[in-house]
Amino acid sequence: MVTRQLPNPAELLELMKFKKPELDGRKRRLDAALTIYDLRDIAKRRTPKAAFDYTDGAAEGELSLARARQAFEDIEFHPDILRPAPEVDTSVEILGGPSALPFGIAPTGFTRLMQTEGETAGASAAGAAGIPFTLSTLGTTSVEDVRKANPHGRNWFQLYVMREREISYGLARRAAEAGFDTLMFTVDTPIAGARLRDKRNGFSIPPQLTVGTIINAIPRPWWWYDFLTTPKLEFASLSSTGGTVGELLGAAMDPTISYDDLAIIRDIWPGKIVVKGVQNVEDSVRLIDSGVDGIILSNHGGRQLDRAPIPFHLLPKVVREVGKDATVMIDTGIMNGADIVASMALGAKFTLIGRAYLYGLMAGGRQGVDRTIEILKTEIERTMALLGVSSIAELEPKHVTQLARLVPIGQPTAPARAPRARTTAKA
Repeated sequence: MVTRQLPNPAELLELMKFKKPELDGRKRRLDAALTIYDLRDIAKRRTPKAAFDYTDGAAEGELSLARARQAFEDIEFHPDILRPAPEVDTSVEILGGPSALPFGIAPTGFTRLMQTEGETAGASAAGAAGIPFTLSTLGTTSVEDVRKANPHGRNWFQLYVMREREISYGLARRAAEAGFDTLMFTVDTPIAGARLRDKRNGFSIPPQLTVGTIINAIPRPWWWYDFLTTPKLEFASLSSTGGTVGELLGAAMDPTISYDDLAIIRDIWPGKIVVKGVQNVEDSVRLIDSGVDGIILSNHGGRQLDRAPIPFHLLPKVVREVGKDATVMIDTGIMNGADIVASMALGAKFTLIGRAYLYGLMAGGRQGVDRTIEILKTEIERTMALLGVSSIAELEPKHVTQLARLVPIGQPTAPARAPRARTTAKA
């Protein structure tokens, strides 16, 4: 028999705690974002369609991007039980320096079009978090201003080889003089990919006003206010604008890029140099053997060749072939800290985030980038603790199984070849 009584007001007060209202609208919406996909939803509401789609979209049917994200979801973790990890160390050493987390911010072009704080927000947030920030050749903030935004942190520079080679050489020299310690030599953009969302939206530099863009802008006046009341967009590598992003890239990039260009840039650049856009085992071997400081397995976020190899699937094969001590990094499709943990377990030395960073930027400027980093950091720490590992170095291939979804069929079996002498990794 249940005994009932009238509620005691004093007891009710103990059970009910009223949350203090948050009056800062930006902080309130960012605090409500618990995942990178939550930040994406906020970004989509606050950013004009053309600018949002430029970030969110990929090439042609966007199959490469979808497959990359699916690959991270198609994993199974194997935790070690009765192995306490009350404190988790997420720090790593990468390319001769420290990073507080096993990821950095990838290079993104035209960033101030996404949100007016642009690369300044990314660089300052990265510096505060103790992770590297990478400035794109097609960035909208100068190398000198990025250095000012992140004066004590690690700044990296991503380089395209332009038709006018002296533009590329000059940018590399400027970045070196500004104290950038690593150069990403990008090799997957001899021409621009077919980014169909941009074509359909008429997305161009500078933005062109149409009836559609005006209607789309009505519920987003803050974006236009920021765009129209802040300094004019300037691009370090483009002397002229006027056209879609694909048209601008097509006019600037050079399809004759080769190993000769890599040799010239290596002579110019005094710091570490990594090659970004590697998509097969053979090129990985050749580059590591040539003495570059590292490679980045990447299909450019699915924005170049659609149906390109999935970097996360390629990762264990490359690590097995070039050896566990080679600096192999990965990007494309990372949307959760668990994706980063899985990559590190399979042999990656570092990871890079692009869209995840831009979703935070569009959702709330510098504070939004801080929130992106905070979300990923929390997910990394929680995943590691649940796996029973206390440091990144303790992660091993045994902690992850990649589940098969896309299985090649009808391909001839290549003859087996002897393993490389320095290969010791098992995946």
